Amino acid sequence: MTRTVAVVGGGWAGLAAAIAAQDAGWHVTLLEASPYWGGRARTVPVLDEAGTTWPLDNGQHILIGAYTATLGLMRRLGVPLAQTLQRLPLTLRYPDGMGLVPSAWGPRLPPRLAPLALGAALLRARPWPWRARLAALRALAGWLRPVDARSPDTPVANLCAGLPDPVVRDLIEPLCVAALNTPIDRASAWVFRRVLRDALLGPAPAPWAPSDLLLPRADLGQLLPDPAIATLRAGGAVLRTGARVVALQRAAGVGWWLHLACGDTVHTQAVVLACPVAATARLLAASGLDAEPTVAAWCATAAALHHQPIATVYLRPPPDWHWPAAEPMLALHTHAVTAPAQFVFWRRPLANSAPVLALVASAPAPALATDRSALLRAVQEQLQRQLGLGGCTPLATVVEKRATFACTPGLRRPGMHVAPGLLAAGDAIDGPYPATLEGAVRSGLAAAAALSARA
Repeated sequence: MTRTVAVVGGGWAGLAAAIAAQDAGWHVTLLEASPYWGGRARTVPVLDEAGTTWPLDNGQHILIGAYTATLGLMRRLGVPLAQTLQRLPLTLRYPDGMGLVPSAWGPRLPPRLAPLALGAALLRARPWPWRARLAALRALAGWLRPVDARSPDTPVANLCAGLPDPVVRDLIEPLCVAALNTPIDRASAWVFRRVLRDALLGPAPAPWAPSDLLLPRADLGQLLPDPAIATLRAGGAVLRTGARVVALQRAAGVGWWLHLACGDTVHTQAVVLACPVAATARLLAASGLDAEPTVAAWCATAAALHHQPIATVYLRPPPDWHWPAAEPMLALHTHAVTAPAQFVFWRRPLANSAPVLALVASAPAPALATDRSALLRAVQEQLQRQLGLGGCTPLATVVEKRATFACTPGLRRPGMHVAPGLLAAGDAIDGPYPATLEGAVRSGLAAAAALSARA
């Protein structure tokens, strides 16, 4: 007998769940409410004033070597990783050349010695005095020890007590924002230390070290959504965009009925809700399922999450301007209002085209998150001050208003199991990682594994 599953949501969690379920022998129906696959990590075509279409992303994402689930899924889908990802040893270089810069011999070390390379980079960090470099090294060594679950979770800022200001400003703050999308005064020290341990001591597929930054050379659609959809289609999956599920209903015999906004219904044995948790909670309430105590508790936990935006500003620099670094990524000095971007990336979205700068502002000030013109002005002024760069042509300003959740101390996240035959997946679902691509993929794979374990 054919086992059937409907996956609601075509982001990275839903795609991972659909691929894993299809590999396990399930017949998959994948439903996405929007016209696009990829969710919050997808390609966005942008038309400029000259009529050229630029394949930009709805947010600048990076991977690291420790993202074993994501990289494994990409390999499963036949993505040529060496061609689509550029490897950089962990670096936090600023436009003036200061910051955390790896040594020339660091990339040649075996992956298991990645912490040694980072230690050497810390000892070379400029313009820190020697006292600051040694303090950073001692702190990092302590944070890499296993976290005692009996100890209270605190903000990352508490970990930094006694550290010199340059270490906190130039290293810990940007690392924390990059990993958790949450400022150090509100970010969970437990989760921060767990991510650090995985990034420095965890496994990684050859030839990478777990701490390697893997920057996309291609747009996000080529990294996972496009090959995933092609694989699902070849395996006989039913794929529908513009298919918004408005209600769930238990079937009289076994499984569930899904009612779509267009009037169609879908019957399936199992359901994976891989949409944002707020949308999942609304769907459960609209279906009357929140009258059940366990579902009501799930919805209450989801409602307690504090979501925050991530903005990406795309600009074209003047044709005579040259990128000032060997790496295509630079850290920026930040201020909540006057310098909102934490990182700038140099990209070439089209072959033989002019380059594009992508500036990322995680959790920008509310006044900037709701006013794209003000955000654009602030980023342009930040570029002028820190890179001496003016005269850029705006291409697009993308603001994902609910891009991530605040990864705060003691945070409770909704679980995978919602009701019998009804599972949830996504980067906000309870798991070891914050709101990252790896967290989304792991959640989708876990939901598919749970389906098969209970079938």
